[in-house]
Amino acid sequence: MNLLAFDTSTEHLSVAVARADGRTWRHEGAGGAQSSATLIPTVQALLAEAGLALAQLDAIVFGRGPGSFTGLRTACSIAQGLAFGAGVPVLPVDTLLAVAEDARMQQGSTQVVAVLDARMDEVYAAAYEYAAGAWTCVQAPALMKPEALQAPDGWVVAGNARHAYAGRLPASGSQVDALPTAAALLSLAPPLLAAGHATSADGALPLYIRDKVAQTTQERAAAKAAASQP
Repeated sequence: MNLLAFDTSTEHLSVAVARADGRTWRHEGAGGAQSSATLIPTVQALLAEAGLALAQLDAIVFGRGPGSFTGLRTACSIAQGLAFGAGVPVLPVDTLLAVAEDARMQQGSTQVVAVLDARMDEVYAAAYEYAAGAWTCVQAPALMKPEALQAPDGWVVAGNARHAYAGRLPASGSQVDALPTAAALLSLAPPLLAAGHATSADGALPLYIRDKVAQTTQERAAAKAAASQP
């Protein structure tokens, strides 16, 4: 299959193009606020290297979240715009599932608690188990404090949160640095496409988990008053 994959949910920008003959072109670089300006030129450059036009793609695969609000809006809007223009389907993939796949690709991990830094002293987390060539979600993506995260014995904790919350994540099990890379998205795509998870361009929607990123003036005042109470 000819596939374009990208993720902008973290501070890392990851883009890849896979061609039906098995060749792959990749870009890894700084993301965050830069993603909105650099993603489209990067996509164009990789497609040119691969000798593919957008209309030749079988699908556009992207990390739908959870993650940075701005990053998710960037990924969804660009996936939608490219798909509309080229008339190709999109495949939204959970970023935490991509983290689990990145850990599997790195170290062969098959029982993974995927954790991404959600900022504001919280993490996004989900648990996945790999068997018979497929992942099963055993704990749906959720938002929590680092201390609330649970990892069964023998499971790997994978993601980008351990440096931000050192000492506050579960001590049991090994920990692996992992990200929702485009390579992981490409690896996940074939079975997801075969299972019918692709959608039309208007289905390029984000998975936020957290529904707000800032407190109102009233909420901040209430929190300050509560903190001042003896």
